[in-house]
Amino acid sequence: MPVDKNTVVHSCHELTAGDEIVARSMGSLVHRGRVAERVPDHGLFWIMDELSGGRRLLDMSDLEIVRVPSAAIPANTNTEQTAD
Repeated sequence: MPVDKNTVVHSCHELTAGDEIVARSMGSLVHRGRVAERVPDHGLFWIMDELSGGRRLLDMSDLEIVRVPSAAIPANTNTEQTAD
């Protein structure tokens, strides 16, 4: 779901695959990435975490989840430089 502002998410039912999120615990950023899969009946969802580079299972009851604009999380790009 494209967004142009940060939106606090209260339920997995509000998320869709591809949404960009940040997750905070006690005010500190702990995860950031794109939603990959949801298990809404259990309040769980998977993301590809930009901070760790891996897939993470997040629990809505443990974290504050905020949907952010896609531009807020840069896509992984190959920035390898070549010598001339």
